[in-house]
Amino acid sequence: MSGMHRDRVASGQRKPPRISFQRIVQLVSAAFFNGYAAGFQKGKIFTGGGKMFCVPVLNCYSCPGALGACPIGALQTLLNKHRFPFYVLGLLMLFGVVLGRAVCGLLCPFGLVQDLLHKIPSPKWKVPAVLDRPLRLLKYVVLIVLVILLPAFVAEGSGVLPPYFCKYLCPAGTLGGGIPLMLTNPQLRSLAGALFSWKALVLAVILFISLLVHRPFCRYLCPLGAFYALFNRFSFFQLRLNESKCVGCKQCEAVCPMAVEVTKDPGSPECIRCGKCKDICPTGALSCGFSCGVSAEAQKQTSEK
Repeated sequence: MSGMHRDRVASGQRKPPRISFQRIVQLVSAAFFNGYAAGFQKGKIFTGGGKMFCVPVLNCYSCPGALGACPIGALQTLLNKHRFPFYVLGLLMLFGVVLGRAVCGLLCPFGLVQDLLHKIPSPKWKVPAVLDRPLRLLKYVVLIVLVILLPAFVAEGSGVLPPYFCKYLCPAGTLGGGIPLMLTNPQLRSLAGALFSWKALVLAVILFISLLVHRPFCRYLCPLGAFYALFNRFSFFQLRLNESKCVGCKQCEAVCPMAVEVTKDPGSPECIRCGKCKDICPTGALSCGFSCGVSAEAQKQTSEK
């Protein structure tokens, strides 16, 4: 050990923490999907051609910085008009087949918000399995009921079919769209009523729980996560476990933000492919990557070589 290194160790100096690949991708993605800085300054929504296209993540159309449209909002809008959403479903299926829930782990801005909040020092809760498992089904109920059935078939007294998820639940819309517009537009502030208060309360509760439980919205309520979860087991981007290298230390499961039993089910619908398990594995038994038509046995043999 060199004298300079010994001096640094003795003085308690440590190398600055490295920013992870996941965090870099998340930050770049958030800047790309919400990069219209002038919108935040002027309090106006971007209306360029990009708004014709859906981004693959939960990203509010009304966010002043949004350069594209939210697929869940677009899906509800088309169902409101009793039109089959070929384009939106096709786009979501494409991202589902290619990436699965890696979209949630790497690209979603609201996932980034939850990740950063959970890093704040505070007591952490582990949701008991007896509650966690049934609660995870809620996101499928939200997808089927709030996103698909109600917008398609239930009209309010005015005869208008509202986007129920966006209107009553979506915290990403409140954070990215509602609050910035309220702060920059006095007229909107004067019109704010009980509905905005409700949405602000939903957002506050989810953000608070994010301090205690990792990614509660992704686990229990996100309809987009529920949709991508359906593709996780056969998407091209996979998490793979080399059982011959695994020593059963369970460090991967201890750091998993979605509480996945990685060593039992690396292809779980709940896995968001964030890479935390792979990074902490002491033997390199876990890997992430694209695989097209390669059998699990062939992947295992390749990793052993």
